[in-house]
Amino acid sequence: MEGCFYHVLLLLLNTSIPFACSPYHPLFWDIQRQVTLRPGLQMDHLSVPTLIWPHQPLARTQSSPASTSLSCVFLCLYVCVCMYIGLVYDAQMQKHQCICGDNSRHPEHAGRVQSIWSRLHERGLRSHIYMYIYINKYIYTHINICVCATIEELQSVHSEKHVLLFGTNPLNRLKLDNPKLAGILSQQIIVMLPCGGVGVDDDTVWNEHHTSTASRIAAGCVTDLALKVAQGELKNGFAVVRPPGHHANHSSPLGFCFFNSVAIAAKQLQHKLNVSKILIVDWDVHHGNGTQEAFYSDSSVLYISLHRYDDGNFFPGSGHPSEVGTGAGKGFNVNVGWTGGLNPPMGDAEYLAAFRAVVMPIAHEFSPDVVLVSAGFDAVEGHSSSLGGYKVTAKCFGFLTRQLMSLAGGRVVLALEGGHDLKAICDASEACVSALLGMEVEPLSQSVLDQKPCENAVRSLQRVIQVQGEYWQSVKDSAATLDLSYLQAQRRRLRRDSDSEAVSAIASLSMGSLTSDRYRRYQIFCFSTTALLYFMFHGIFLLSV
Repeated sequence: MEGCFYHVLLLLLNTSIPFACSPYHPLFWDIQRQVTLRPGLQMDHLSVPTLIWPHQPLARTQSSPASTSLSCVFLCLYVCVCMYIGLVYDAQMQKHQCICGDNSRHPEHAGRVQSIWSRLHERGLRSHIYMYIYINKYIYTHINICVCATIEELQSVHSEKHVLLFGTNPLNRLKLDNPKLAGILSQQIIVMLPCGGVGVDDDTVWNEHHTSTASRIAAGCVTDLALKVAQGELKNGFAVVRPPGHHANHSSPLGFCFFNSVAIAAKQLQHKLNVSKILIVDWDVHHGNGTQEAFYSDSSVLYISLHRYDDGNFFPGSGHPSEVGTGAGKGFNVNVGWTGGLNPPMGDAEYLAAFRAVVMPIAHEFSPDVVLVSAGFDAVEGHSSSLGGYKVTAKCFGFLTRQLMSLAGGRVVLALEGGHDLKAICDASEACVSALLGMEVEPLSQSVLDQKPCENAVRSLQRVIQVQGEYWQSVKDSAATLDLSYLQAQRRRLRRDSDSEAVSAIASLSMGSLTSDRYRRYQIFCFSTTALLYFMFHGIFLLSV
């Protein structure tokens, strides 16, 4: 009997323990070795992924009752916690620069991504990331070669004309068999810039030999990273890419952007993996007009943007809270458009309030499968008034990243958008990557947590809630906490939760009493019935004898 019990137990264990956790599987030792090399890495509860591992029965010799112990379960959790994190970068993106050669005259330049990549190396964060998605002449372990976004992928968001104009260069145009190409190229509008270079508008430089390649690599890298995270190959990721993309619309480049990388990635998640619900959070200080346009009538993509609006007087002028979507997409476009200029500039308290009262409640109610972040860092303190002028700290963006990791089982992909002060974007990138890794990050100061949002921010958020309350019940519930500090709002929520728990406890006690009474009556009934049956059968047995 004891042997039968062990056989049943063994069968259950063999079908429930992930195959990758077996010490006989090479992946186990590979991952264990990487974790052993990372003694400083600390994980919190947000860093544990929601993951279904492939199951496979183990051979009888690999798991006998004697060798089955609690350590197997621990190893399973050990492997799950250490799931890979993706980091995307390609040195070819640095070649997209103005032919004048003077980066000081162009806020969007190659030094942006180069500086971020160097910072991550200096801080040792790159050594904590086991798997690199990296393309250039240097070779790293587990390289996963990304390619440029294809013409078809680009056309999932942009027009054919736009793709042919800005997605080709003199070399690869020779390989295209498109009769429309010559006519389309003749329509290309190039402007002379004050620096002596050329551009497609007064801000957006064009390099005939390198811009198209850099733009397609950026879109391809973000797309590849998003697909891998959605498929469970990676836990989450950060794309250090340029040029940015969220201003590029269906048929024209704008604001340093040529192809909308995040929008293209979202479209590919829909087309290739049938992902049903995608959340795009855009915290660049400028509104992502191109991303909004791409999904304005799509209810499967929730777009939430936090940006400086100033009644339409800040670039690009779009992003009013009343822009909520159209048709089936109505209510799935959320614009937190800050007003009031820089009097005072928005900072940590205001962004914490926006996440607490609008972003996270709607996001949880939507319940996305994947989260994409247009991670522009031009709201970080250090930028001039013309480029943002806000005072959000870098560590606040790390804090916001941790909040987003509570969604979609932690499947979060950040893609660099704007941000032009090198120290600011390096600090913010470091904070966000640290959060993605689940490492201990510098906490927000007590004064920030105690600070109430400014009046302009409260009015801006009230307008958003007034509009979005028609579509999302969750924002109505948070309206009463708008003018509170982060800690005040937390205390109120705890009191509310404790009150509701007390009511639930009282109800459960009364139900428990009722259930106990019913159970006692049921026990008496069962005992009586059993006794009756016993005496009946015992009497029949005696009579037969």
